[in-house]
This record gives sequence, C-alpha cells and structure tokens, in this order.
Amino acid sequence: MPSHLQSDELVFFVNGKKVTEKNADPEVNLLSYLRKNRTKYACGGGGCGACTVMVSKYDLLSKKIRHYAATACLLPICSLYGAAVTTVEGIGSTRTRIHPVQERIAKGHGTQCGFCTPGMVMSLYTLLRNHPEPSPEQLTEALGGNLCRCTGYRSILESSKTFCAESNCCQMKGTGKCCLDEEENQTSSSHQKNDKICTQLYAKEEFQPLDPTQDLIFPPELLRMAEDPNKETLTFYGERITWISPVTLKELLELKVKYPKSPLVVGNTSVGPAMKFQGHFHPILLSPARISELSMVTNTNDGLTIGAGCSLDQVKQILTDEVSKLPEEKTRTYQALLKHLKSLAGQQIRNMASLGGHVMSRHGYSDLNPILAAGNATLNLVSKEGRRQIPLNEHFLAGLPNADLKPEEILESVHIPHSEKWEFVVAFRQAQCQQNALPDVNCGMRVLFKECTDTIAGLGLFYGGIRSTTVSAHRSCQQLLGRDWNTLILDEAFRLILDEISPPASAPGGMVEFKRTLIVSFFFKFYLEVLQGLKKIIKMTSIPNSHRYPDISEKFLSALEEFPVTISRGVQEFQRVDPNQPPHDPVGRPILHQSGIKHATGEATFCDDLPVVDKELFLALVTSTRAHAKIISIDASEALGLPGVVDVITAEDIPGTNGTDDDKLLAVDEVLCVGHITCAVVAESEVYAKRAAEKVKIIYQDQEPVIFTTKDAIRHNSYLCSEKKLEQGNVEEAFENADQIIEGEMHVGGQEHFYMETQRVLVVPKAEDKEMEIFVSTQDPSHVQKTVSSTLNIPINRITCHVKRVGGGFGGKVSKPAVYGAIAAVAANKTGRPIRLVLDRREDMLTKGGRHPLFAKYKVGFMNNGRIKAMDIECYINGGCTLDDSELVIEYLILKLENAYKINNLRFLGRACKTNLASNTAFRGFGFPQGGLLMESCITAVATKCGLPPEKIREKNMYKRVDKTIYKQAYSPDKLIRCWNECLDKSSYHTRKAKVEDFNSKNYWKKKGIAIVPMKFSVGFGVTSYHQAAALVHIYTDGSVLVTHGGSELGQGIHTKMLQIASRELKIPMSYMHFCETNTATVPNTIATAASIGADVNGKAVQNACQILLKRLEPIIKKNPEGTWEDWVKAAFEKRISLSATGYFRGYKANMDWEKGEGDPFPYYVEGAACSEVEIDCLTGAHKNIRTDIVMDASCSINPAIDIGQIEGSFIQGLGLYTIEELKYSPEGVLHSQGPDEYKIPSVTDIPEEFNVSLLTSSENPMAIYSSKGLGESGMFLGCSVFFAISDAVTAARKERGLTEDFMLNSPATPERIRMACTDRFTEMIPIDDAKTFKPWSIPIA
Repeated sequence: MPSHLQSDELVFFVNGKKVTEKNADPEVNLLSYLRKNRTKYACGGGGCGACTVMVSKYDLLSKKIRHYAATACLLPICSLYGAAVTTVEGIGSTRTRIHPVQERIAKGHGTQCGFCTPGMVMSLYTLLRNHPEPSPEQLTEALGGNLCRCTGYRSILESSKTFCAESNCCQMKGTGKCCLDEEENQTSSSHQKNDKICTQLYAKEEFQPLDPTQDLIFPPELLRMAEDPNKETLTFYGERITWISPVTLKELLELKVKYPKSPLVVGNTSVGPAMKFQGHFHPILLSPARISELSMVTNTNDGLTIGAGCSLDQVKQILTDEVSKLPEEKTRTYQALLKHLKSLAGQQIRNMASLGGHVMSRHGYSDLNPILAAGNATLNLVSKEGRRQIPLNEHFLAGLPNADLKPEEILESVHIPHSEKWEFVVAFRQAQCQQNALPDVNCGMRVLFKECTDTIAGLGLFYGGIRSTTVSAHRSCQQLLGRDWNTLILDEAFRLILDEISPPASAPGGMVEFKRTLIVSFFFKFYLEVLQGLKKIIKMTSIPNSHRYPDISEKFLSALEEFPVTISRGVQEFQRVDPNQPPHDPVGRPILHQSGIKHATGEATFCDDLPVVDKELFLALVTSTRAHAKIISIDASEALGLPGVVDVITAEDIPGTNGTDDDKLLAVDEVLCVGHITCAVVAESEVYAKRAAEKVKIIYQDQEPVIFTTKDAIRHNSYLCSEKKLEQGNVEEAFENADQIIEGEMHVGGQEHFYMETQRVLVVPKAEDKEMEIFVSTQDPSHVQKTVSSTLNIPINRITCHVKRVGGGFGGKVSKPAVYGAIAAVAANKTGRPIRLVLDRREDMLTKGGRHPLFAKYKVGFMNNGRIKAMDIECYINGGCTLDDSELVIEYLILKLENAYKINNLRFLGRACKTNLASNTAFRGFGFPQGGLLMESCITAVATKCGLPPEKIREKNMYKRVDKTIYKQAYSPDKLIRCWNECLDKSSYHTRKAKVEDFNSKNYWKKKGIAIVPMKFSVGFGVTSYHQAAALVHIYTDGSVLVTHGGSELGQGIHTKMLQIASRELKIPMSYMHFCETNTATVPNTIATAASIGADVNGKAVQNACQILLKRLEPIIKKNPEGTWEDWVKAAFEKRISLSATGYFRGYKANMDWEKGEGDPFPYYVEGAACSEVEIDCLTGAHKNIRTDIVMDASCSINPAIDIGQIEGSFIQGLGLYTIEELKYSPEGVLHSQGPDEYKIPSVTDIPEEFNVSLLTSSENPMAIYSSKGLGESGMFLGCSVFFAISDAVTAARKERGLTEDFMLNSPATPERIRMACTDRFTEMIPIDDAKTFKPWSIPIA
C-alpha cells in the first residue's frame, strides 16, 4: 500500500506523557523511537536486555492493568496503541528523585561500564510493580534476560535482593554472611574475627524504602480508550509496509482472506528478527492484539484451551494455577510445559512472545512444540468459512499441506488435554547454558500404559534441535507398543530411535555426535522417570503389587534431579581503613562509582547518546562475503540510486594513508577474510544506509590458499611475525633424567569481547582549518587521533578525540576504533558533513575479531613424586588475516606461560599464525588466559600420571623463594604462597574434597569436581614509554576542582579512583572534585588504557599535578592556617598564583630483549588463587557452578568495591571463556555465532551459587601509587578453576566407568565436550561418520 495514504493516529504514552504520531511507520521499533530517551541499543534482536522498558496495558478480560518488561528493539511502535511505556528516565532521575531500584543498584556497586544498567533497572522495576517483595526465584527469573559483561552479576543480585522479603535469607543482615554457611565456616580459621577485615561494601540501612507513590499512574485516557465500545480498525501506512490492527475477529478473518500471505504479529519475536536479520519482507502486517477472543482461557472437562494471543508468560501463569488446583496425575503435560517455560528465552521475550506465534513458527528449536505434540494438543482454527480442529502432531510440525492451516485460516487457541493416571509426559532440554539459550536438543515424551500394568499402550517421542523443525520418532513408537517398561526395552528403543531421527553428519548447528547421544540419553532419563512414577502410583493406591517393577539403583537416582536455578550469595572481604585516617580521605574506602547513579538513571551519556548534529549522515559498512579473493569490480550504482543515499566511500576517497601495506582500512584489490571492509555507504539515515549497503555489488575471484585453522597455517608456513622463544636450563638432559614423560596437544577456543556497547563513532568536521572533532568509544583516543591524521593527511593538532565513557572494552577497543573512526572521517572529509557510525552486534562480531584461539603441543618430563624436571611447549595462536596485536599477544603468552611455577628446564616457542579470518586483537589477559590454562593442564596431566592430587603437584612445583623467572626477572613468591594457603583455608578445600569424593561414590550419573589453581599475573606493557601518563588539574575560584587525565573510563572506575587520589592529595572532600571527559586536546599523547595499569600511571600523574598545586598553596595556607579551602584558593588567585597544573609520570621501567631471552618486562605481579566446585550431569553434559572462593593480592586497594567488582567481573568472563563461549565458523570462513542467540556469554544463572572474594590484608606494593595494584585483567585466568573442577568431575566419571587412559579436555568445556568425555554405553552406540564423506556445518579453528 502506498505510504501517501492517510494513516490513523497512533496514541500511546511514554513516561506519563502522551504521544500522538500521525505518520507512524510500522518499520520503526520502539528502540529507534526512544533513542532520544537514551534507551540503550546493544544487540537489536532482543537477546541482551539492554533496551528493556516496561509496557503497561489494560486487559479487558481481567479488568486489570498488566505491567511487563519488554525489549524495545523488537516492539514496533504501531503495536503500542493504547499502551503506556515507562523507560529508565521515567522512574527517577538526579534532576527529580531517584527510584530505590536505581539507588540500590548504584550504591550496591551493581554497575561498572553502566551500559546494561538501564535495562537491569527496568527489569527489576517491572518485577517490583508486580511483586513488591519478590522471592529470590522471581528475582533470578526477572533478570535472566539481561546480560552484563562487566560485573559478574553478584553485585547486581546482592543489591536487588534487598527488596526480597527478609524471611527468604538472612544474608543481608549486617555481615553479608548467610546462616546456611555457618556450620561449614566454623571449620575455617579464616572466618574468625579479624579487626582488620571488613565485609560491608555498602550500608543497606541508608537505602530509601520502596515508595509506590513514586510510580507513574496508568493514564486514565488509556483506560477510556480500552473500554470504548466504538473502537475501529487502525491502519498505519509506512514507506514500505502497512500495519493493520482490527478490533474484532470477524474483521481479522476478512483481512486474512484479503491478505492470505500476511503474518499475524503479536510479540514480533519471530517475524521481527526474521525481517531484520534474514531479509524476510512482508508488505502487510496484521496485528490481532486487540481481539479479546484470542486471549481467552477456557477450562473443559478434559483439559485447558488457551488463546493463541496469550503471551508465554501468561501461559506460564495459567498453567501454574492449574497445577495448583488439579490432581498431579492430570497435570503432567502442564508440568512439563512449565519446566521449559522457566528457561525458554529471557523474561522479556516470554512477556512478548505469544503461544500462537511460538506454535506457528515451528522452529526446530521450539521448546514447547515437542511437549504439546507429545501431550496430544489440538489446534483450534478459524476462518470466514468456520472453525475446525487439527492435531498438533508430526504432520503439522513438518508443514504437510493436509495437516496445516489454509492461507485464510488463523490459529484461535490451543487445547491441551489433561494427562491420565497411567500416562506420563516428560520434557528435557540441553543448551549451552542454563537459561536464555536456544536448546542444543530438547524433547517432549509421553507414554500411556494399560491400566495397572507396565505395558505400553501409547507412546510419543518428539525432539527439537535435530532438524529444521520438531521431529517425531513415530515408527519407533509404533514398534514399541505392547512392550513392557523394563530394561529389556532400552537397547531396542535406542537403536530404533537413532535409526529413525538421527541428525545427518552435516546438519545445521553441528555437534552431531553430541546430539545423537542426547537423543538416547534423554530417552534413558525418560525411562527412569516413568519407572519412578509407576512405583509412586503403586505406592499411593491399593492396587495389588502383582507386578514388580525393576528397581532403580540408588546411584542412578541422581539422573532424575535437575540442577536448580538458585540465586548467588557470597562474602567480600577487604582490609579495613586505618581508624586514624581522616574521614574526608576516601582512599581505601568502597566509594560509589563516580557515574553509578547516572548509569542507573540512564543519564550517563555514551557515544551514540549524543544528540543528532545538524546535517548529520549515517555510515554503513560493506563487507566481504569471501575469505580470500581478488576484487574484480565494485558496482555501487544501484545503491546510489536509492532514496536518501548520499555517497559511497571507497579506498580511492582516502587522501592520505590507507592503513598499512598489510592491513588496509578499506580493501584494495583483495579481501583476506569474510567481513573484510570493502567500502561504506553514506546516507541520510541508518535505515537508508544499511538498505543501500546490501545493494552494493562486488564481483570476486577466489584465491588460494584459503587458511582457517592453526594446523593449516603451520602446514602452509603462514605466519604473521617471527617466532618468539624463551629457554632456560638443559631441556634435553632433563628429559633424559626424568622418570616419566608425557606428550600431547591442547586446543583453546577464541572469545568474543561482547562489550555491551558496540563500536561507534561520531565525526564532526569543522568549518575551518580542516579541524575535526571525533566522539568515539575507545580505550586509546590518541591512536584514533593519529590514524585519522594519517588517513586524511592533516596534522594531529587539527583532530580532537573525545571519550566521555566506554560501554565496555576488554581490549576490543584498543586498535579497532581507529579503523572505524578513520573510515568515518574519510566520509566526513568527502561530504563535509558529520558522520555517525554505529555497528550492530553482528557487524561488530564479524569485522573485529576477538581473543586468539590457541593450539599447543607439549612435552613434560617429571619424577614419580610429581616434581617437573623439564617442559617443551610450542604455542600457535590464530592471528587472523593481519598482524594487529598478534605479535604482542604471542610475546606475552610466552612470557607469562610459566605462571606460578619454578621449573628449571624450560623451552617455550610461540608463533602467530596468519589465516583468512578476521584479525584477532587484544583481549583482557592478553594471552595469559590461554597460556595459563595450558600450563595448568600440563600440571593436571602430571598429577594423573603420578596418581597424586593436582594441588600437590602445584605445591611441589610452585615458586618457594626469591628466584628468577624464565626471562631472568627477579620474583618473590611470598604473596603467591599467602594467597594459595589462604584460599585453601577459606575454601575449606580438603574437607570439601572429601565430601566431593563421597558424593561421587554414591552417584553414577552426577559427579562433582573441585579444583584450586594459583596465579602469578604480570602487570603492564613490556615497554617503558607505554607506561607514561599525564594529567591536568584545575582549581577554580569557588574552590571546585576539575581533574583530567589520559585514561578512558571503561567501567573499571578509573575516574573514581583519580578523584579519590586528588581528594587525598589536596586534602579536601571528593564532593569538590569533578571529571568531565578524556580529551586529546586537554591531555595529549595518551597511552591506551590497558594492561591493568591505567589507574597506576594516570594516578601518579594526577598525584603529581595535585602536589604541584598544593605546594603553590603552601605559603597561603601557612599564612592563614585556620582558613577554609575556599579562602586559600581565593587568596591564591589574588596573589596571581597559577591554579592549574600539569602532572606527569615518566612510567615504570620495562624492557625485554628477545635476542637474549631476558629482561625486566613487567613492573610488578598480581598474585591470587581460586577454588571452585562444580557438579556435572554425565548424561547431558550440563554443569552447575556450586561455589568459588577467590583470594587476590590487591595490596592497599584504592577502592575495594571497584577492585572486587573487577575481580568478580573478570572471573565470570573467564568462566565464560573456559566453559560456555564458543565461536563457530563455516567451512567457508563465515562466522556462524553472530549475536547473543548464537553466542552465549554467562548470564545471571551461570555464576557460582556461592561466590566469595577476599583481598589479601597487610600487603604492600611499593611500585604503585599508595601501594595499590592494578586488577583489571588478572581475575580472568582464575575462571579456569571452574574448568579444572569440571575436568575433575569428568575424571571421576571416567574412572568409575573403567576408563583409565589419559584424556585432555579442550577449552571451552561446553556441554558437548563434557558429555562426550563421559564415555558410556550411550556414547559408544553412536555412529561415527567418516569425515571424508560429508561437509561439516562448522570447523574448529584453534
């Protein structure tokens, strides 16, 4: 329909204010509309929760107002007619009054970078609108759809729990300790009273209470609109799409006849992503949201009929009510559905998605369709011709014409029958993580027995995740009818099911052998659960026990227990401030993050929050679809002919340098990876630019070789730089004298940064002298400045980079922002207009690269007592197609590889491989997380061979006294040993290890594991010049102080620490201090905020500037010692004393001579240790993180709250690296895992149930300011304690199964790897395909 037709008025409310849109466009979503309200754009697909808002609607059926959290990126504004939207700005602000939710998350230190915080706040706020005193379970559920990459979630949960009813947990009372831990903690001397230790990071008693009067009321006008009997069909005409919203079912059915191919859109959780990411297009969209018949619920004698328009969350509530009222035997299908409804997507998606949409999508990963099919659900269809019913069975799910809807029909409701007494319906699912993840495999299973027997009268087995839609093992079920439910049926059932529905070797999604194993593992679980149910029926009835059901071994019963979703608790210990320290001196105190409140209110400005600049244009990148090819031609004519398109930028438009010879900003003649940037489209809007980018036609000619894996690179001798080698002792002689030698290989997968704020930049050209202002999200503004300078061939002094704050970086915003900034600057230079570039999540992941995957070969010689005599290790990292930071990463990996161990004879060799993948770059830890895992794996392998506990091997080989590292730098292990011993003590390691072993002896299908690892992490860059820093401090005549320095705020609290330092040095309260932004015009020649030394070096510079100023004020203060700060400043101004000073720190001395293999590359070390305990499900590969204890040496922490937050956040990021996060590439080099649906990072339910962090007391570091330490990266590696706990559990399972041969668990320890390592009868029956006979869906690149 043409857009010039007159649209109806769209009426809704935002934050209590009426919005009337006369030309609403159906393609505009609420997020785009709200960007001026600073609702955050992160993934654009509903998967991260950053854009969460509260939607309130009046329900005509219940006569109640429904409040629910929703992701704004999926909500078309046309769907909001009659709704009230509340954003984070609407519940409170610093200008009015902050809401208790905002206050508690901020003051509870639940915010770091702050980009995810508004979404967290709104999820929690919506929960409290519905449940003012929520249970911990409701809290976890509400936050399950919100991702955070910085905090590790513990602090968010901790502050949110203050709203829970006191009866739920005593943990928040005073000490932060939970009564549940009291008994165990009594065994540990570390929990005895210590006056030096503090456990209170904030004062709960200062929080304001929840005040319902602060909430916005539901607008009375919307009530009147909802109850208006004269409502009419609404039509909204957009540029390309028309949205029609009828009022009655009759009108909808008439529209369906007129537009039979038009989809019905309720929550837009399926149609929306398909249109945005898969190119689907529908010129007409029908919205049935206002039709009450589609939301009706009817109870019948045989079951429950639920309207297709009910949201999944409403379905959950409906089923919960039914289960509470009906006998258990009637609700087995409902209970199975409820089980999956708790983990299906996040709360926001469950609030939006409809039952009908979920059923009709027929996705292969549907969590409900297998259960509905197994439970014999019926679909009630309606059209103008009348009503009919069809079964929700395998024919419907396969989309067979005779079992599907006719084009003019719609799904009105779903009838779910009651289960019968002798009928059992069970559901299982396994996903990459516990919640908010698409299933690898799921199933709905049903069996009906002849009354009072175990003879199968009916059987239904439906699996998801196997193929493109839910599949049924129908033939297998038919063949098993009439059989008895005992062990004799199992092997035949396994064989039949596998023969019928086993996924093909090249099936989409990969993991074929794992999925085949899950198919039979789930059936085995089903068998056991039904057997238990039969026994329960016999026990509860008076039926004569004439038939004896097979017994289930006590050791097997744990197979039936699901891992519970629990809320994390823990204790945070740090050194108490000296009681003699002045109250105004903030150093050492857990001070609130400088921007914490602004994060929570949404007032914190990020790069893309900046208002639209006059004449601003938008830039969209065009990237390569080939991995290695010549560019034959680029045809942009069609793109240039589209509306709103201004220009196309190519390498020819660059007036200066196009990157380097090996790393071009824009491709010239050749592309080296899928995602290589070839050109960019400039248009009047983001929509126009991205639409045009798809129309740029590039003709390629494929080139050879195409290299993706490290092994392929080795074979082709394809490297990015020369080898790096360190050696000490006589390695060959040591091997000859060793009692035993082991050799092997290890693979460590890569990792996506997944900072919540994607790469973005705004370039504003000035009217004269070729000046440019660049607002950019970067860790290194000077690098952006220099790159733009060389690209445009203008002096650096004409370019000013501004960094207010960065929504997470983790190394991914060190070098890469310069690329995006320079391309945008070329566009601004050519057009003379401001240019904005905002990457969506998929573009960000595709073009940027991440952590380097590692392939390693090792050889270890050792004595029978566990003492390691020699090691020879070769490390190969996958660097991608250009050098970037790969040379530095392999250098640091080799330098840090020894970790905490003194081994006299070592040979370490490292190579950075050149492959046809996006260039990998800096990432938190910079090589150590990969290398450290390799070293600890070698230690574990030695322990296995010696038959000794791994902790004994670690202790035996750990540094014991002051000694030289492999690169000849002196190292004192005192703090390392203290951290190790304290961690053993605080974690009650030996006591718990005995309990783990006892648990394992009593359980066959569940195993626990526990592991403790030490850490010696070196801080800083290996070059002295990279440690310099500058600061500028102004004192104004009213006494206020402006502090500026060269560091970027990434969420690590650097600005907060700088203000603490300035406060101490100037001897005035922090309330006098302010920090505006990082700016290259204010502090030039800055160094990247990285390598854990940002606060160290910039703090020294701030300290220097303040000391200069205080020295200038000394004569004034001496003359008037009783005066105030304001008096002194005023007097100094009158005396013409400068109140501005530049501070400077020359930097730590650091050097490394790779020719000699020696140097002093690091100023100091951070030591720590972590103990983790897990439980694994040997049948599915799932694992539960039970407890983690971390002891870290922060020396004299400047801000314990920030430092503990850094430790927790980096640990959880490490946990993700080692157990969850997995990058998958196609055989053509295409990244499959582009976004939160395909790439999972830890969520709120993945963190340890108990999470304790302790900072070492009475420790000093003379190298750094105030004897502190930089802790931004070190905790990352400690996440491997979870990996080794998993390995310990897998080892226990293998040992019980008689598998004595060595095994190496590669990283990440995903459910697939865990399950397949727990070899058993099920894994052994799985057919293995010949790799030469098929093309895999994905390939390993490490």
